[in-house]
Amino acid sequence: MYEDKTLVCKECGNEFVFTAGEQEFYAEKGFVNEPQRCKECRAARKAAARGPRVMHDAVCASCGAECKVPFEPKNDRPVYCSECFAKLSEQNAE
Repeated sequence: MYEDKTLVCKECGNEFVFTAGEQEFYAEKGFVNEPQRCKECRAARKAAARGPRVMHDAVCASCGAECKVPFEPKNDRPVYCSECFAKLSEQNAE
């Protein structure tokens, strides 16, 4: 029913593909307009609207290293550096 379409980004002028799957998703959500920006320009625009990310200092509960996290640490919950967090995520996935 849907076929991939090549569109031109109004922000950067590069071509991008509006896939059949994306078209189906748009239809399911009731969107009537095709996207006007490529994925990269949409992400940049969204990030600019959100503003700069505030990082907070923390100490990893596992290895004790100082790290920065994108949320304000609370005393009642452990905070992990990215390496320890990845190790814990791997262990929990098994």
